[in-house]
Amino acid sequence: MPVQIPQVRILVVDDDKAICEYVQTVLEKDGFSVKTLTNPLAAEEEVRHGEFHLILLDLMMPKLDGIEVLKKIRKLDSDVAVVIFTGFPNLDTAVAGMKLDVVDYIKKPFQVEDLREVVARVMKKKGLARTPEEQLHRVIGDTIRNMRKDQKLTLKQMSKRTGLSVSLLSQIERAESSASIQSLYKIACAFNARIQDLFGEL
Repeated sequence: MPVQIPQVRILVVDDDKAICEYVQTVLEKDGFSVKTLTNPLAAEEEVRHGEFHLILLDLMMPKLDGIEVLKKIRKLDSDVAVVIFTGFPNLDTAVAGMKLDVVDYIKKPFQVEDLREVVARVMKKKGLARTPEEQLHRVIGDTIRNMRKDQKLTLKQMSKRTGLSVSLLSQIERAESSASIQSLYKIACAFNARIQDLFGEL
């Protein structure tokens, strides 16, 4: 059965229509599902029904500034990742953003590479895999963590059993490192399991 890549839904809120269209074009080309809003007053209703994974939010908008929009979003969804666009970075808005759990900032004007880099970083931080390989690493990591917890083993105990470092084991569980077949074999042996058991329901 092929690995299913989850469709990542992104909302862009910016009063500048050209920026909305530009960001939408770039991110849809990269395989994301993108919705744009030029009216910040509509953001609250959109988030209520949209089930977004990431929101790209302009800081300086007429009618309602980005921080006020973010306060409304957080009342509805405490988990969605929010990245702030700003041409005017300052300490006050940075502090306000941190309190409302902003995960990153993109300074205007920005290059395509800046946008892609921030989005990729946020996707990784939120555990939203973007390729079959990343999805596979995540499934293996989750399976190993669950098996370890089922057997009430600490990372330190696993390290002792496998000869692998605590740091590497932690990275494998968090899908931040690709485990070699040799490492997976050692982990499977530590669980008294078969290596294929680490691949979950794939």
